[in-house]
Amino acid sequence: MTRKERLRRILAGVFCFSLVFTIAFTWGYVKLAVPDRLNLVVSEEEIFHFTLPPGVTLESDSEEVVLGNASNIPAGKVRIQTTEPVSMYGASEGSYHLGMKLFGLIRMKDIQVDVVDGMYAAPCGVPVGIYLKSRGVMVVGTGEIVNDVGNVVEPAFGVLKSGDYIETVNGREMEDKDDLIQAVSASSGSPVSLEVRRDGELLKVELEPVLAEDGTYKLGAWVRDDTQGIGTVTYVDMNGSFGALGHGISDSDTGKLVDIREGGLYDTQIMGIEKGTSGKPGVMSGVIYYGKGTKLGEVTANTEEGIFGTVNRRFLERFQSEAIPVGFRQDVHKGQAFIRSDVSGEVRDYEIEIQKVDHASLQKNKGMVIRVVDEELLKLTGGIVQGMSGSPIIQDGKLIGAVTHVFIQDSTKGYGIFIENMLEH
Repeated sequence: MTRKERLRRILAGVFCFSLVFTIAFTWGYVKLAVPDRLNLVVSEEEIFHFTLPPGVTLESDSEEVVLGNASNIPAGKVRIQTTEPVSMYGASEGSYHLGMKLFGLIRMKDIQVDVVDGMYAAPCGVPVGIYLKSRGVMVVGTGEIVNDVGNVVEPAFGVLKSGDYIETVNGREMEDKDDLIQAVSASSGSPVSLEVRRDGELLKVELEPVLAEDGTYKLGAWVRDDTQGIGTVTYVDMNGSFGALGHGISDSDTGKLVDIREGGLYDTQIMGIEKGTSGKPGVMSGVIYYGKGTKLGEVTANTEEGIFGTVNRRFLERFQSEAIPVGFRQDVHKGQAFIRSDVSGEVRDYEIEIQKVDHASLQKNKGMVIRVVDEELLKLTGGIVQGMSGSPIIQDGKLIGAVTHVFIQDSTKGYGIFIENMLEH
């Protein structure tokens, strides 16, 4: 092999490596930097900023979504270099697609574009008591039992796991802990057949209850059938549907999202506020009043983006708020905004600063970083405290998101979720 041939091979190898590296890097960057889904208001032009590597182009796959300002070019042929802002116009409602390509050839990503009618919702900011009933009896963990002859045993070890939901025992549906206790007691020590839901999959297991030293039969499992707490209602839409919290409710022991059968919103009275300090988040403490006369709504879903359901007439009569336009992620920008909260005993808006906007965050409830700058709120709470999750974020007269988390080391700062992520539910 001659020196020239070796040089050609080396150069060819370098070129191939560079090409593969460029494609891989660009593909990964596009995946992270560009959202999978965008929302447009029908018949309104929207501006999007995509900061992408050179060579990446965006093209419309539909005549209903027009890119750029070209008027006589078929929509499917329009290609826009994404180093500059991209204008989009949706002619009619529906779901459409945009395609991203590298060098106009390699398909990198498909973006779903939802063209919707103008959306309105009433930002609330009011604290409520939340009660959730799990779907089945949730296993928190397993434990040891001292049986009737003094031996230590753990019958559920290796059979049940934290986060399992016991749905039936010997074919009988389990609605709460009392049902489970009764079913185990009725077995008189005979093996029982359990239907257990684990990570969405239904399993059948068998356990033999143990006669404990107190004379009762037990499985050796710690269980829970409900959870409760205080949170903030973000919005109520025109149909009486609500969204709250901006994040899901997880079990305090397992850390897993609670799979709910049903739930409710109730009256609550805030008794005090412990201010947040560095390393220790503050908290709103209060009393929840449970009862038919204190109920404010029904909870039907517990998701990573919040809890959702419908409010009743009593809620609408007590907490009146004017509906305002909904702002989508392209409307959110750094700078001044406001959060609406009832921490002082009355609903009012407090000034914040949006310091970062992440349009492609892998965590849906951490799309923006906010900082409390309102002196009155800082004096009252020290910033963001537990119980304020769900406080609506308003910018430029639009409902754009909700407070979700507080920074442990800095209670003046926290995360927010884009409101469109909540409205998807």
